[in-house]
Amino acid sequence: MVIGIILSLGLLIFFAYRGYSVIFMAPIFALLAALTAGMNVLPTYTELFMVKMVGYIKNFFPIFMLGAVFGKIMEDSGAARAVAHFIIKKLGKERAIVATVLSCAILTYGGVSLFVVAFAVYPLAAAMFKEANIPKRLVPGAIALGAFTFTMTAVPGTPQIQNIIPTKYFGTNAYAAPLVGIVGALMMFAGGLAWLEWRKRRATYAGEGYGSHTKNEPVVEADAYMPRFGLAILPLVIVLVLNYLLTRLINGWNPDILKPFGTAALASVAPTWALIVALVLGIVVAVLLNWKEMKTKYVNSLNAGTIGSLLAIMNTASEVGYGNVISTLPGFKAIAAALLGIKGTPLLSETVTVNILAGITGSASGGMSIALETMGTQYLQWANRVGLNPELLHRIASMSSGGFDTLPHNGAVITLLAITGLTHRQSYIDIGMVSLVVPVVSTLLLILLTTLLGIV
Repeated sequence: MVIGIILSLGLLIFFAYRGYSVIFMAPIFALLAALTAGMNVLPTYTELFMVKMVGYIKNFFPIFMLGAVFGKIMEDSGAARAVAHFIIKKLGKERAIVATVLSCAILTYGGVSLFVVAFAVYPLAAAMFKEANIPKRLVPGAIALGAFTFTMTAVPGTPQIQNIIPTKYFGTNAYAAPLVGIVGALMMFAGGLAWLEWRKRRATYAGEGYGSHTKNEPVVEADAYMPRFGLAILPLVIVLVLNYLLTRLINGWNPDILKPFGTAALASVAPTWALIVALVLGIVVAVLLNWKEMKTKYVNSLNAGTIGSLLAIMNTASEVGYGNVISTLPGFKAIAAALLGIKGTPLLSETVTVNILAGITGSASGGMSIALETMGTQYLQWANRVGLNPELLHRIASMSSGGFDTLPHNGAVITLLAITGLTHRQSYIDIGMVSLVVPVVSTLLLILLTTLLGIV
């Protein structure tokens, strides 16, 4: 039974790596695993895979869509480029790595999607690395550190989906466990930056420069429109501030508002509602502030962002369907039972479970959704039993989702390498170190700290 899971996962990783659509391949290999476990194929597909896939879309499509539209408008208006250009110019070419990381971090923390950040920052980062004679192969690692790690999962209040999903299961909000989140973010930032700087020093000592590259070499247009930094960053600030204020405001509403719909408690939907409103207003402000540039573009930006979000959520939802099939198999249930049998804190069990499923699906949000859908209730009961603050469950789950998700078959990794014109052989060691090894180690250290010191 476990062999069937391993075979299924290996084939999914292989075909995803070869460029096959995960939307098409995920159900095939989910059903292969189900078949090896003696399950009926057609009911597994229509009553399990599709139900879980559609459920994920129902819960998170508005955030995917609005986040993609917001990012596209920030890109097309020149605002994303203006933020990155300002930071890189202020820090200078000798600090090209940290400038790239901070540019990506500010944009993702402001709600811009990871893919838009990569597209916006790459041309400026590559030009800066070339001027400083730093190997281009380090560019993907720097972008990954800024976009795929601490601002995606650790920093309190980040509007990325990986920080919103746990609110549904633990009754928390996007600012859960702020001290733990800040400490975790600093660990990831410092650890990842130390690795990249060490790699740069080694390359310099060996006499390696930027390198000779022809594929996807960026052309930075000197006369491209960019708004002033203050105007460019304002929509990001609006999203963050409104998300914070609205989360608290909505939590104070009369919970009877949901009674006619017979759905979840107010606390479980408040973070999603708050982010939806914040992103809508962020989009409106970004368009109005750059109206001269956007008046002929905003329709195309809305359409392109919306269409782009469909592919993103369908990929993730298909992986969620796959993971949910795997999670029902006897082999996985035995593993889950062993994880729940760990003594002491539920945090260690949670981080292992989320990492395993994020690795299986190649998706941070997909893996975490499956883990919490399958075991979230047990973790919450466990936490209440041992007197653990549920906010810690939220923060550790979020941080754990940004670990094994960036194995080589991860869609964001493959896209980032395609954008930069580099290969796994050239750059994956740095991507893997800053977005997998460092976050996993940081999360485990945080679990130790919270257990010994009781910080939240």
